[in-house]
Amino acid sequence: MRALVTGGAGFLGSHLVDRLRAAGHDVVALDDLSTGRAEHLAAHRGDPRVTLSTGDVRDRGLVRREVERADVVFHLAGAVGVRRVAEDPAGTWSRNVEGTASVLEACARGGTRCLIASTSEAYGPTAAGTLCEDHPVVLDPAGRRDVYGVSKVAGESLAIALHRTSLLPVTVVRPFNVVGPRQSARYGMVLPRFAASAVRGEPLTVHGDGRQTRTFLHVADAVDALLLLTTTPASEGLLVNVGSDEEVAIADLARLVVAVAGTAAPLRFVPFADVYGPGFTDPLTRRPDVSLLRRLTGFAPRLRLADAVADAVRSAREAMAPV
Repeated sequence: MRALVTGGAGFLGSHLVDRLRAAGHDVVALDDLSTGRAEHLAAHRGDPRVTLSTGDVRDRGLVRREVERADVVFHLAGAVGVRRVAEDPAGTWSRNVEGTASVLEACARGGTRCLIASTSEAYGPTAAGTLCEDHPVVLDPAGRRDVYGVSKVAGESLAIALHRTSLLPVTVVRPFNVVGPRQSARYGMVLPRFAASAVRGEPLTVHGDGRQTRTFLHVADAVDALLLLTTTPASEGLLVNVGSDEEVAIADLARLVVAVAGTAAPLRFVPFADVYGPGFTDPLTRRPDVSLLRRLTGFAPRLRLADAVADAVRSAREAMAPV
């Protein structure tokens, strides 16, 4: 099989490339390297069956050529991180809407099986409790962070429309906080940010009061879920949550990171408005209902939050080590 992974030099994408290649498939990683890194694919240098195609998913000619040669497409490319979204909302819209349309239309042209990554942000900042796929979407186009969610919902809508009108074999996934090795702290990702501070013994900055709860899914488990869904015909035309049901308060996560790092790093609580500006909202809880994923594929995470934290601390220490 020949697979195309957009965003293939990114955090999740590069792990997916690794797994596909280990399974014996040919893989093309399409990435503009704006947030992805060629180093994430270093293990495949010299391997003729793994290709890094440097380019933008908004380049329709490039995307069409790559899709025409693929048997399956994983569309993971898009704007990354809360900070980047807050700083560049117009660029977020362009990358997510125009890029996703480019990929989906190319797949529809040839009937290519595809999976596109949306986001848990699609539910909106006020959505609370355990969120299932039919939970109402409540987004404010003028909201400071909602441009990200709106742009992702636009991609979802196009995917489902193409499935209905042209029988495009597509599955839309809504990931909830995927974490693990290679994830950068540069764009506001909470776990690698905590780990980087903890191993240095510096204060861990907790946004808000830290009582907001989240779930975290190890990237190895996330890759399992994506691969299972693309080989499950019953998932075509559906939105599917991908995440863990192991919930933790962000302040407690920070304390766990400090304990694993073995340092005396303190916690520092900072209001969201001081970080992202006025009008920024953050849901008190965000936990996925993963019963549909489980019912379709039998998926269950193999790794726990403690494993993800240990990996994050290990990665932070490796990043500090002299070259």
